[in-house]
Amino acid sequence: MATLLVDSPAQPGEQTPPDASTGAPAGPPAGSAPAPEPAQRGCAKCGAPLVAGQEWCLQCGAGAPGSLGASTPSWHSTTAILGATAILALGALAAAYAALSKSSPKAHVVTTTVALLAPPAATAPTATTPITPGGGTGTTGRGGAVKPALPFGAIKPPKIPLKALTPKITIPKTITPGSTPTATTPATTTPAGPVTGGAINGEEPKQTAVLLDTNAATTYNPYNYPPTNFGDPSLAIDGDTTTAWTAQVIPSTAPKMAEGLLIDLKATQKLSALTLITSTPGMTVQVYGANAHTVPASITDPAWIRLSGPLDAKKKKTRISLRHSGKAFSFITLWISKAPKSAIGTEQAPGHVSVNEVELFPAS
Repeated sequence: MATLLVDSPAQPGEQTPPDASTGAPAGPPAGSAPAPEPAQRGCAKCGAPLVAGQEWCLQCGAGAPGSLGASTPSWHSTTAILGATAILALGALAAAYAALSKSSPKAHVVTTTVALLAPPAATAPTATTPITPGGGTGTTGRGGAVKPALPFGAIKPPKIPLKALTPKITIPKTITPGSTPTATTPATTTPAGPVTGGAINGEEPKQTAVLLDTNAATTYNPYNYPPTNFGDPSLAIDGDTTTAWTAQVIPSTAPKMAEGLLIDLKATQKLSALTLITSTPGMTVQVYGANAHTVPASITDPAWIRLSGPLDAKKKKTRISLRHSGKAFSFITLWISKAPKSAIGTEQAPGHVSVNEVELFPAS
């Protein structure tokens, strides 16, 4: 800013015309005292010069003496204080934000979409009576406590038996030492009729037959008939009623016969009955038993004991009760003494009798 210096005007008669030759201003008249210069103002705070009319210091911003700004603080100081305060406040806010961001992370928001299904068709619920522990029915148990009911449509648990099922075990019949295992034979029924020669007609008792060896049966031929007159004796104890041991009928002596089927028990046994199955019913048979180390040579040998009288086996199946069931025997013979008329042939075509199956039953 330019500073204007104003001199007081010269009085008339005091001015000296300027020297035209030198161009220097005219000096004050001689003998006059110089006019005093006005005192220059300065800043009360920093001492910077102030011009007339200047109310603020251009250096420090303080008000000039006597002005309105002299009684107010400097704007530089106020601005510095406000700036420092703003910086501190911003720093505090930044620190608080950093601390909050570090200690409490943002929670992830998971959005789940639930599909609404149409409700099932309403059905009439079945009336059920809730069961309470300790017996009784109702909605409350002991002490009046409400018992929760099963939801509609809940599956009832299966009933578990408290008692375990034990399979039935069949214990086989005990075999007496020295006896032979027996085979099971289905029980058969013969028509009711009179008892003849030891034959038992009617319902047969259910028993298990003696199990025989495959080679237990042989032909008993004490009178030495040709071996070709006989069939295979093992077919009479093979359990197949369609096969049979056969004995030829000699036409010259028919209907008399004198041969039989011998069974070796391999060990002594007590017997109660014999079952005969034949395809040539009507022949006369008799049962003998012997307890010896060797087979008696003749049917008339006293070693043979008659276990039945002569009987006519009229049926295809005949059960013969045996005597002396308290005695044990090692050999049994089914003796054939007479052939049926239907089995008598001719010299050119002789007939024969058949024993399809023989079964022995032990004494009880």
